[in-house]
Amino acid sequence: MADQEMEIDETPVATKSSGNPHHEQPWVEKYRPVKLHDIVGNEETISRLEVFGRDGNVPNVIIAGPPGTGKTTSILCLARAMLGPSYRDAVLEMNASNDSMTDGAQQALRRTMEIYSKTTRFALACNASDKIIEPIQSRCAVLRYSKLTDAQVLKRLLEVCEAEAVSYTDDGLEAIVFTAQGDMRQALNNLQSTFQGFGHVNSENVFKVCDEPHPMLIQDMLQHCVNGNVEEAYKTMAHLWKLGYSADDIITIIFRVCKNQNIPEFLKLEFIKEIGYTHMRIAEGVQSLLQMSALLARLCKKSAVPGIKG
Repeated sequence: MADQEMEIDETPVATKSSGNPHHEQPWVEKYRPVKLHDIVGNEETISRLEVFGRDGNVPNVIIAGPPGTGKTTSILCLARAMLGPSYRDAVLEMNASNDSMTDGAQQALRRTMEIYSKTTRFALACNASDKIIEPIQSRCAVLRYSKLTDAQVLKRLLEVCEAEAVSYTDDGLEAIVFTAQGDMRQALNNLQSTFQGFGHVNSENVFKVCDEPHPMLIQDMLQHCVNGNVEEAYKTMAHLWKLGYSADDIITIIFRVCKNQNIPEFLKLEFIKEIGYTHMRIAEGVQSLLQMSALLARLCKKSAVPGIKG
Protein backbone atom coordinates (compact mmCIF):
# COMPACT_ATOMS: atom_id res chain seq x y z
CA MET A 1 0.00 0.00 0.00
CA ALA A 2 1.25 3.47 -0.82
CA ASP A 3 0.83 6.46 1.47
CA GLN A 4 0.76 10.02 0.16
CA GLU A 5 1.15 11.71 3.56
CA MET A 6 3.74 11.81 6.33
CA GLU A 7 2.07 9.88 9.13
CA ILE A 8 3.16 7.56 11.90
CA ASP A 9 3.80 3.90 11.16
CA GLU A 10 2.88 0.94 13.34
CA THR A 11 -0.02 0.32 15.74
CA PRO A 12 0.84 -1.39 19.01
CA VAL A 13 -1.86 -2.74 21.30
CA ALA A 14 -3.11 -0.07 23.72
CA THR A 15 -1.76 -1.18 27.08
CA LYS A 16 -0.66 0.78 30.08
CA SER A 17 2.99 1.77 30.18
CA SER A 18 5.60 0.15 32.34
CA GLY A 19 9.29 0.51 33.02
CA ASN A 20 11.33 3.66 32.71
CA PRO A 21 9.01 6.66 32.17
CA HIS A 22 11.80 8.42 30.25
CA HIS A 23 11.49 5.77 27.51
CA GLU A 24 7.70 5.65 27.41
CA GLN A 25 6.02 4.97 24.11
CA PRO A 26 4.31 7.96 22.47
CA TRP A 27 0.62 7.89 23.35
CA VAL A 28 -0.33 8.57 19.74
CA GLU A 29 1.14 5.13 18.96
CA LYS A 30 0.13 3.42 22.16
CA TYR A 31 -3.55 4.28 21.72
CA ARG A 32 -3.74 4.02 17.95
CA PRO A 33 -6.86 1.97 17.07
CA VAL A 34 -6.33 -1.55 15.79
CA LYS A 35 -9.87 -2.10 14.49
CA LEU A 36 -11.92 0.08 12.19
CA HIS A 37 -14.82 0.47 14.62
CA ASP A 38 -12.42 1.93 17.23
CA ILE A 39 -11.51 4.90 15.00
CA VAL A 40 -12.97 8.20 16.21
CA GLY A 41 -15.21 10.17 13.85
CA ASN A 42 -16.10 9.88 10.14
CA GLU A 43 -18.45 7.00 10.93
CA GLU A 44 -20.07 6.89 7.49
CA THR A 45 -16.76 6.59 5.66
CA ILE A 46 -15.43 4.06 8.16
CA SER A 47 -18.54 1.94 7.59
CA ARG A 48 -17.69 1.78 3.88
CA LEU A 49 -14.21 0.53 4.72
CA GLU A 50 -15.73 -2.08 7.04
CA VAL A 51 -17.84 -3.34 4.13
CA PHE A 52 -14.69 -3.58 2.00
CA GLY A 53 -12.94 -5.57 4.72
CA ARG A 54 -15.90 -7.85 5.33
CA ASP A 55 -16.51 -8.64 1.66
CA GLY A 56 -12.82 -8.91 0.82
CA ASN A 57 -13.35 -6.88 -2.35
CA VAL A 58 -11.19 -3.81 -1.90
CA PRO A 59 -10.57 -1.33 -4.73
CA ASN A 60 -7.62 1.01 -4.85
CA VAL A 61 -8.53 3.87 -2.52
CA ILE A 62 -7.60 7.49 -1.89
CA ILE A 63 -8.42 8.85 1.57
CA ALA A 64 -8.31 12.64 1.67
CA GLY A 65 -8.71 14.81 4.73
CA PRO A 66 -7.03 17.02 7.34
CA PRO A 67 -4.08 15.76 9.42
CA GLY A 68 -4.80 13.65 12.48
CA THR A 69 -8.21 12.35 11.42
CA GLY A 70 -7.24 8.68 11.09
CA LYS A 71 -6.45 8.23 7.40
CA THR A 72 -3.34 6.08 7.74
CA THR A 73 -4.77 4.29 10.76
CA SER A 74 -7.86 3.38 8.72
CA ILE A 75 -5.70 1.85 6.00
CA LEU A 76 -3.71 -0.18 8.51
CA CYS A 77 -6.89 -1.36 10.25
CA LEU A 78 -8.37 -2.39 6.91
CA ALA A 79 -5.21 -4.34 6.04
CA ARG A 80 -5.26 -6.04 9.43
CA ALA A 81 -8.95 -6.95 9.06
CA MET A 82 -8.37 -8.52 5.64
CA LEU A 83 -4.98 -10.16 6.09
CA GLY A 84 -4.90 -11.02 9.80
CA PRO A 85 -1.49 -11.83 11.31
CA SER A 86 0.17 -11.87 7.91
CA TYR A 87 -0.56 -8.20 7.25
CA ARG A 88 2.91 -7.18 8.46
CA ASP A 89 4.51 -9.21 5.67
CA ALA A 90 1.95 -8.28 3.03
CA VAL A 91 1.80 -4.51 3.51
CA LEU A 92 4.41 -2.07 2.25
CA GLU A 93 4.00 1.46 3.59
CA MET A 94 5.66 4.36 1.79
CA ASN A 95 5.64 7.97 2.93
CA ALA A 96 5.91 10.98 0.64
CA SER A 97 4.79 14.57 1.11
CA ASN A 98 2.63 16.25 -1.52
CA ASP A 99 5.61 18.35 -2.57
CA SER A 100 7.98 15.43 -3.08
CA MET A 101 5.39 13.32 -4.95
CA THR A 102 6.02 15.03 -8.29
CA ASP A 103 4.00 14.45 -11.45
CA GLY A 104 6.79 12.22 -12.72
CA ALA A 105 6.74 10.13 -9.55
CA GLN A 106 2.97 9.85 -9.74
CA GLN A 107 3.15 8.75 -13.38
CA ALA A 108 5.57 6.01 -12.31
CA LEU A 109 3.15 5.03 -9.54
CA ARG A 110 0.31 4.88 -12.07
CA ARG A 111 2.34 2.48 -14.21
CA THR A 112 3.12 0.35 -11.14
CA MET A 113 -0.59 0.22 -10.29
CA GLU A 114 -1.32 -1.04 -13.80
CA ILE A 115 1.36 -3.74 -13.72
CA TYR A 116 0.38 -5.18 -10.32
CA SER A 117 -3.36 -4.59 -10.46
CA LYS A 118 -4.12 -8.34 -10.22
CA THR A 119 -2.19 -8.94 -7.00
CA THR A 120 -1.92 -5.61 -5.19
CA ARG A 121 -4.24 -2.92 -3.88
CA PHE A 122 -2.99 0.62 -3.40
CA ALA A 123 -4.23 3.00 -0.69
CA LEU A 124 -3.14 6.64 -0.71
CA ALA A 125 -3.67 9.12 2.13
CA CYS A 126 -3.42 12.82 1.37
CA ASN A 127 -4.60 16.17 2.68
CA ALA A 128 -6.08 17.21 -0.67
CA SER A 129 -6.97 14.81 -3.47
CA ASP A 130 -6.43 17.48 -6.13
CA LYS A 131 -2.68 17.00 -5.56
CA ILE A 132 -3.01 13.57 -7.14
CA ILE A 133 -3.00 13.31 -10.93
CA GLU A 134 -6.23 12.38 -12.69
CA PRO A 135 -5.03 9.00 -14.06
CA ILE A 136 -4.46 7.79 -10.48
CA GLN A 137 -7.72 9.28 -9.18
CA SER A 138 -9.67 7.50 -11.92
CA ARG A 139 -8.25 4.15 -10.75
CA CYS A 140 -9.28 4.68 -7.12
CA ALA A 141 -12.33 5.05 -4.93
CA VAL A 142 -12.02 8.46 -3.26
CA LEU A 143 -13.04 8.66 0.42
CA ARG A 144 -13.07 11.96 2.28
CA TYR A 145 -12.48 12.50 5.99
CA SER A 146 -13.61 15.63 7.80
CA LYS A 147 -12.00 17.35 10.77
CA LEU A 148 -12.91 15.78 14.12
CA THR A 149 -15.31 17.69 16.35
CA ASP A 150 -14.23 19.08 19.72
CA ALA A 151 -16.53 16.59 21.47
CA GLN A 152 -14.93 13.64 19.67
CA VAL A 153 -11.42 14.79 20.57
CA LEU A 154 -12.41 15.47 24.19
CA LYS A 155 -13.99 12.03 24.59
CA ARG A 156 -10.78 10.34 23.45
CA LEU A 157 -8.65 12.56 25.70
CA LEU A 158 -10.74 11.58 28.72
CA GLU A 159 -10.25 7.89 27.91
CA VAL A 160 -6.47 8.33 27.69
CA CYS A 161 -6.40 10.43 30.89
CA GLU A 162 -8.18 7.64 32.74
CA ALA A 163 -5.86 4.95 31.36
CA GLU A 164 -2.71 6.94 32.21
CA ALA A 165 -3.96 8.38 35.54
CA VAL A 166 -3.41 11.92 34.25
CA SER A 167 -4.02 14.79 36.66
CA TYR A 168 -6.00 17.44 34.79
CA THR A 169 -8.46 20.29 35.04
CA ASP A 170 -11.39 20.96 32.73
CA ASP A 171 -9.79 24.13 31.43
CA GLY A 172 -6.63 22.13 30.68
CA LEU A 173 -8.47 19.69 28.43
CA GLU A 174 -10.34 22.60 26.83
CA ALA A 175 -6.98 24.20 26.05
CA ILE A 176 -5.74 20.98 24.42
CA VAL A 177 -8.91 20.73 22.33
CA PHE A 178 -8.51 24.39 21.33
CA THR A 179 -4.89 23.98 20.23
CA ALA A 180 -5.53 20.66 18.43
CA GLN A 181 -8.20 22.08 16.10
CA GLY A 182 -9.65 18.66 15.25
CA ASP A 183 -6.27 16.92 14.95
CA MET A 184 -6.30 13.85 17.24
CA ARG A 185 -2.56 13.27 16.83
CA GLN A 186 -1.84 16.84 17.90
CA ALA A 187 -4.20 16.52 20.86
CA LEU A 188 -2.56 13.34 22.19
CA ASN A 189 0.95 14.72 21.67
CA ASN A 190 0.03 17.92 23.53
CA LEU A 191 -1.58 15.94 26.36
CA GLN A 192 1.45 13.71 26.81
CA SER A 193 3.95 16.58 26.55
CA THR A 194 2.08 18.66 29.12
CA PHE A 195 1.62 15.80 31.58
CA GLN A 196 5.21 14.57 31.34
CA GLY A 197 6.60 18.09 31.43
CA PHE A 198 4.59 19.46 34.36
CA GLY A 199 2.80 16.48 35.96
CA HIS A 200 -0.52 18.31 35.75
CA VAL A 201 -2.63 19.38 32.77
CA ASN A 202 -4.14 22.84 33.13
CA SER A 203 -4.54 25.66 30.63
CA GLU A 204 -1.44 27.51 31.80
CA ASN A 205 0.79 24.46 31.33
CA VAL A 206 -0.81 23.55 28.00
CA PHE A 207 -0.08 26.94 26.50
CA LYS A 208 3.48 26.80 27.81
CA VAL A 209 3.96 23.56 25.88
CA CYS A 210 2.09 24.64 22.74
CA ASP A 211 3.48 28.21 22.89
CA GLU A 212 0.48 29.94 21.35
CA PRO A 213 -0.96 33.33 22.34
CA HIS A 214 -3.29 32.62 25.25
CA PRO A 215 -6.91 32.82 24.04
CA MET A 216 -7.99 34.55 27.26
CA LEU A 217 -5.66 37.44 26.46
CA ILE A 218 -7.05 37.60 22.94
CA GLN A 219 -10.60 37.45 24.29
CA ASP A 220 -9.94 40.39 26.63
CA MET A 221 -8.32 42.33 23.80
CA LEU A 222 -11.33 41.83 21.54
CA GLN A 223 -13.67 42.87 24.35
CA HIS A 224 -11.70 46.11 24.70
CA CYS A 225 -12.26 46.63 20.97
CA VAL A 226 -16.00 46.03 21.42
CA ASN A 227 -15.97 48.69 24.15
CA GLY A 228 -14.01 51.05 21.90
CA ASN A 229 -11.01 51.12 24.25
CA VAL A 230 -8.14 51.05 21.78
CA GLU A 231 -5.52 51.95 24.42
CA GLU A 232 -6.20 48.85 26.54
CA ALA A 233 -6.47 46.65 23.45
CA TYR A 234 -3.08 47.91 22.26
CA LYS A 235 -1.48 47.11 25.64
CA THR A 236 -2.43 43.45 25.18
CA MET A 237 -1.20 43.43 21.58
CA ALA A 238 2.12 45.01 22.57
CA HIS A 239 2.49 42.45 25.37
CA LEU A 240 1.99 39.54 22.95
CA TRP A 241 4.44 41.11 20.51
CA LYS A 242 7.02 41.53 23.28
CA LEU A 243 6.64 37.84 24.13
CA GLY A 244 7.91 37.06 20.64
CA TYR A 245 4.75 35.95 18.87
CA SER A 246 4.64 36.69 15.15
CA ALA A 247 1.83 38.52 13.41
CA ASP A 248 0.73 35.24 11.86
CA ASP A 249 0.61 33.54 15.29
CA ILE A 250 -1.53 36.33 16.73
CA ILE A 251 -3.93 36.79 13.82
CA THR A 252 -4.66 33.06 13.67
CA ILE A 253 -5.72 32.97 17.33
CA ILE A 254 -7.65 36.24 16.98
CA PHE A 255 -9.75 34.65 14.24
CA ARG A 256 -10.37 31.44 16.20
CA VAL A 257 -11.35 33.34 19.36
CA CYS A 258 -13.51 35.88 17.53
CA LYS A 259 -15.66 33.11 16.04
CA ASN A 260 -16.77 32.15 19.57
CA GLN A 261 -16.72 35.61 21.16
CA ASN A 262 -19.96 36.59 22.89
CA ILE A 263 -20.73 39.71 20.84
CA PRO A 264 -23.62 40.66 18.55
CA GLU A 265 -23.62 38.62 15.35
CA PHE A 266 -23.45 41.58 12.97
CA LEU A 267 -20.49 43.06 14.85
CA LYS A 268 -18.80 39.65 14.86
CA LEU A 269 -19.12 39.44 11.07
CA GLU A 270 -17.62 42.92 10.72
CA PHE A 271 -14.75 41.92 13.00
CA ILE A 272 -14.09 38.72 11.04
CA LYS A 273 -14.05 40.69 7.79
CA GLU A 274 -11.41 43.09 9.13
CA ILE A 275 -9.40 40.19 10.59
CA GLY A 276 -9.52 38.51 7.17
CA TYR A 277 -8.23 41.64 5.42
CA THR A 278 -5.38 41.90 7.92
CA HIS A 279 -4.52 38.22 7.53
CA MET A 280 -4.31 38.77 3.76
CA ARG A 281 -1.87 41.67 4.25
CA ILE A 282 0.22 39.57 6.65
CA ALA A 283 0.35 36.77 4.08
CA GLU A 284 1.61 39.33 1.57
CA GLY A 285 4.53 40.13 3.88
CA VAL A 286 3.39 43.12 5.96
CA GLN A 287 4.03 41.54 9.37
CA SER A 288 4.59 44.47 11.69
CA LEU A 289 3.22 45.63 15.03
CA LEU A 290 1.88 48.68 13.21
CA GLN A 291 -0.24 46.40 11.00
CA MET A 292 -1.68 44.65 14.07
CA SER A 293 -2.31 47.98 15.81
CA ALA A 294 -4.17 49.24 12.76
CA LEU A 295 -6.42 46.19 13.00
CA LEU A 296 -7.32 47.11 16.58
CA ALA A 297 -8.11 50.67 15.53
CA ARG A 298 -10.42 49.44 12.76
CA LEU A 299 -12.18 47.04 15.13
CA CYS A 300 -12.76 49.85 17.62
CA LYS A 301 -14.07 52.03 14.80
CA LYS A 302 -16.54 49.29 13.82
CA SER A 303 -17.81 49.19 17.40
CA ALA A 304 -18.22 52.96 17.48
CA VAL A 305 -20.63 53.00 14.51
CA PRO A 306 -24.12 53.87 15.91
CA GLY A 307 -26.39 50.82 16.13
CA ILE A 308 -23.72 48.28 15.25
CA LYS A 309 -23.57 46.83 18.76
CA GLY A 310 -27.24 45.92 18.68
